[in-house]
Amino acid sequence: MERSRVAVIRIRGIIGVDRRVEDAFKRLKLFRKNTCIVIDNKKDYLGTLIKIKDYATWGEINEETFKELLVKRGKLPGNKQFTEEYLKKKNKIDVGSFVKEFFEFKKEIKDIPGLKKFFRLGMPRKGFERGGIKTPFSLGGALGYRKDNINDLIKRMI
Repeated sequence: MERSRVAVIRIRGIIGVDRRVEDAFKRLKLFRKNTCIVIDNKKDYLGTLIKIKDYATWGEINEETFKELLVKRGKLPGNKQFTEEYLKKKNKIDVGSFVKEFFEFKKEIKDIPGLKKFFRLGMPRKGFERGGIKTPFSLGGALGYRKDNINDLIKRMI
């Protein structure tokens, strides 16, 4: 299995969620709907993703989308906006170089001091797919694995 970065977005809320599924969301730090995290596609996460498949969607994120997500939706303590100047001051590196090293697995999100490890997103412009938020992506809905189509969804939610 080729190593890549995977974006996971929580689509549905907390009402009526099984305790084991809620624990899986807590481990991933996805506490609210329309929040996103970026993880490796390790075997460690595979079982967790299968457990939350009825409440979330995920897929391989590309560098361009991740850079946009980091710059526009990255947050620092005190709900301050993440900026390129902050990154240059703390790590002496620009955003483009950081994103490149992040996708080469040389850097992680935690290497930026104070940056929150999740991203809050808005509702997607023009809504979710035709099948709604209770149907798998493979059947025209919004849930489950969606390969690289996750990039389109993230861009609509930023």
